[in-house]
Amino acid sequence: MTLRVLVPWQRLVDELTIPGIKPILWHINDDPEDAPPADVLVTERPSNPQLRSRVSRIKGLKHVHLLSLGYEWVLEHLPEKVSLTNSKGAVEEATAEHCLALILASLRQLSQVGKQQRERNWTRTWTSSLHGSKVVLLGAGGVGSEIRSRLLPFKPAELTVFARTERVHEKGFRIHSLDQLRAYLPLADVVISALPHTQETEQLINTQFLSAMKDGSLLINVGRGPIVDTKALLTELQTGRLHAALDVTDPEPLPVDHALWQAPNCIITPHMAGDTGQFISLVSELAVNQVVAIAHGEELSNRIIN
Repeated sequence: MTLRVLVPWQRLVDELTIPGIKPILWHINDDPEDAPPADVLVTERPSNPQLRSRVSRIKGLKHVHLLSLGYEWVLEHLPEKVSLTNSKGAVEEATAEHCLALILASLRQLSQVGKQQRERNWTRTWTSSLHGSKVVLLGAGGVGSEIRSRLLPFKPAELTVFARTERVHEKGFRIHSLDQLRAYLPLADVVISALPHTQETEQLINTQFLSAMKDGSLLINVGRGPIVDTKALLTELQTGRLHAALDVTDPEPLPVDHALWQAPNCIITPHMAGDTGQFISLVSELAVNQVVAIAHGEELSNRIIN
């Protein structure tokens, strides 16, 4: 029996053109028609939320493999008895690197310095620094752990990690529970969100949360857009009290006429933290291994739903 596999990239078609597997090029964002019948779907997260339901209309579907860590978007569209895996291990480093870039660009005011360059204005700018800052990191999963490891060489004055439950990480550092967070916010220079989107985390960063942050502090979001109350953040940015750097937003994609585009002291990148050549190599290798394992009846890694 030939395994029919929907894949979004020609590279995956080429690598999966092997006996027993029939790769079919189909992209959930770009193809005008719904997918043909298939046993396996390998897919990115749709940039247009309205296209997510295409997953539910694939005839014969048995397994979905996501080219990402986040999987919450697909759950309501996953047909019954369809299994699910993600790309844990392929995206964490790229996301952490992008997070660090957002922090440094914000603290060292590179947007302002870039504006001065275009104006040919040689004026020295005194800035904040990661060195000596107090940092709060929300999230202790793969991405959060990689962010933490990249922050340490910059010698922050404090680096406190929060997650759903209090525990000691396998690497030996303490993780505080989210219900202890409010006591730390008034002291933090940088607050980083690398949390998944769940009922518990939706709009966790709301008016009360932002009000507790000290004047001039920086909010970074590389987790999920709905974790932040956009209206509340916009109010703080427009007053100039807080700074932000966002790789994810709510809504997403951010509409062209949204006020967040023009908010002062805000850097926005279009959900691109994982978009690197190295990520493509790693995520492609993992996808190929998963499909081959399915074809041979072998155990899959990164199972979310059996």
